[in-house]
Amino acid sequence: MKKLIECVPNFSEGRDMNVIKQITDAIESVEGVKLLNVDPGKATNRTVVTFVGEPAQVVEAAFRGIQKAAELIDMSKHSGEHPRMGATDVCPFIPIANISMEETVEYSKQLGQKVGDELGISVFLYESSATDPRWKNLANIRSGEYEKMASKLSGDDFIPNFGPRVLNETAGVTAIGARDFLIAYNVNLNTTSERKANAVAFDIRENGKLLRDENGNVVKDEAGNKLRTTGACKGVKGIGWFIEEYGVAQVSMNITNINDSPLHIVFDECCKSATEHGMRVTGSELVGLVPLQVLIDAGKYFLAKQERSLGVSEDEIIKIAIKSMGLDELAPFDPQKRVIEYMLAADEQRPLVNMTLSAFATETASESMAPGGGSIAAYVGTLGVSLAAMVANLSAAKKGWEAQYSNFSQWAEKAQAIKKQLLDMVDEDTNSFNGIIHAMRQPKATDAEKTARLEAIQEATKYAVLVPIKVMELSLAAMEVAKAMAIEGNPNSITDAAVGALCGRAAVRGAQLNALINMGGLEDADFVTTMTEKAAQIAAKAEALEVEVMEITRSKM
Repeated sequence: MKKLIECVPNFSEGRDMNVIKQITDAIESVEGVKLLNVDPGKATNRTVVTFVGEPAQVVEAAFRGIQKAAELIDMSKHSGEHPRMGATDVCPFIPIANISMEETVEYSKQLGQKVGDELGISVFLYESSATDPRWKNLANIRSGEYEKMASKLSGDDFIPNFGPRVLNETAGVTAIGARDFLIAYNVNLNTTSERKANAVAFDIRENGKLLRDENGNVVKDEAGNKLRTTGACKGVKGIGWFIEEYGVAQVSMNITNINDSPLHIVFDECCKSATEHGMRVTGSELVGLVPLQVLIDAGKYFLAKQERSLGVSEDEIIKIAIKSMGLDELAPFDPQKRVIEYMLAADEQRPLVNMTLSAFATETASESMAPGGGSIAAYVGTLGVSLAAMVANLSAAKKGWEAQYSNFSQWAEKAQAIKKQLLDMVDEDTNSFNGIIHAMRQPKATDAEKTARLEAIQEATKYAVLVPIKVMELSLAAMEVAKAMAIEGNPNSITDAAVGALCGRAAVRGAQLNALINMGGLEDADFVTTMTEKAAQIAAKAEALEVEVMEITRSKM
C-alpha cells in the first residue's frame, strides 16, 4: 500500500500565468507526483496548488516549487488582498493514505531543513510540526505580514527553525508543516460592506469577537484578560473582506476540522448569521480541492431537508450539494476537477465501465477472450441492484408514504453502495484474467524462473477465483434489497423488483461458474475446497431468494 501525502503550497502570485506555469512545471518535473489543482486568484494575488505523491517525491516536488517561486517572485514588490509573508507563503503536508501524522511531520522537517540550508529562506514549522507552541497557529507567524518580517527576525523571540535570522528580501519567510485536511471556503454575501461581512465572520469563527459592554469598552476578567464571544463553528477561522474582482463581500474561512464543522453546517450558520444582520448569502466558493465525502455529506444533508431519498446516485447527491451551497455562483464547479478522489481515479483503468452500452456489447461479441462471463455476470448484477434502487427511490417519493421515507431511503443507499462495488468488479474480473495471462508470459529459461512463473500463475489464479466469489456475495446482497422492495415497495413497481432479483440470481450463477472453472488449475486443495463450498452456499441462498421473490410477485400481480 502506497503512502500518500498531499501538499498544498500557497504561492504569492495569482496574476501572471507564465510565472504560475513555471512553478507548477517545476513541481511536475518530479516523476510520480500528480498535480491535482491550480487555483489562482487575481484579487488575492495568490495561487493555491495541490499535488499528491509518495513522501520522498512530495518533499522533492515541494522543494522545486519553492525554489522556482523564490527565483520568480519579488516580495518587496508584492501586493494582494490575502495576508502573506513569502513567495511561498505556506507549504502544508497532509497525510492522505497509509501514513501517520507523526511520519508526515518528519517529512515536513526534511523539507524545511532543505529549504533553509539550500535556498537561504527563513522557515518556521507550524501546525502539527511546530516546535514552539506559538507557531502552531499560522497567524502568529504571519502577523505583520512581509513588511514586518525583517524587524521580527532581528528580535530574540522570532527565531526560525531553519534558515537565516535575516530576511531574504525577495523570497520572504515560509511556513512549512503537517496538518489535517483544511478546507479554504468563502461565502458570498449580497453586500459590498467589509464591515458587515466581518460581522458574520465574528459570529461563525470559533474565536468569535471581543466582548464589549454597553459603552463599547472591551470586557476583561479579574486577571485583566480580554474576554471573547464563542463563535458558532468549532475549528473555523474567518474574516470578512471585499473582493473587487467579483464586486461582493465574502466571509473567508479556513475549516480546520471538517468533523467538528462540516461544510454544510458552516454554510447554514453563515446563512443564519447573514439573515440576522439584514443580508443574504448568495452562494459560496471552494478554494482548491475537497474530499469526496465532504460533498456527499453536504448533498445528503440538503436532500434530507427536502425529505428526498438519500439513495440517489452519487452524481445527483453532488449536484444537490453544489446547487444548495451555490458553489457555482462565481465560476463553474466541475466535480471531476475539484474532488480529490475523482482526480486520482482519472488514472485508473476502467475501460469496460466507461464504454457505451453498444460498445460494451460489441467488445463482448468480438473474438477477444475478454470481457467474458465474469465481467458480464458483474454487470448483470449491477443492473439488478439498480432496479432495486429505483423501486426504493420511487417508494420514498410516493405520495402518502411520507412516514416510510426514511426506511426506503436507507434501502436505496444500501443498493447504491452495492451498485458501486459491482461496477468495479466488471473491469476487475477482466483484470484478474489478464493477470493470469501476464503470469504465464513470464520467462521460464531457468529452474528459478520456472518456479517463480508457476508461483505467479497460482497467485493470479487464486485472485481470479476471489473476484467472482465477491461478485456472488454482492449479487446475493442485491437480491436481498430486491426482495425487500417486492414486499414493501411501491406495488406499481413490483415487476421491476422481480426483474432485479432475477438479474441478481443470474449474476450469482454466472459468477459461480466463472469461479469453478478458474479453480481447475489450482494446486492448493484447501483453498479449492473452501471456495467451492462458499460458492455453493451462496448459490443455494440465491436460488431460495429467487423462489421467494417470484412467489411474492405473483401474489401481488
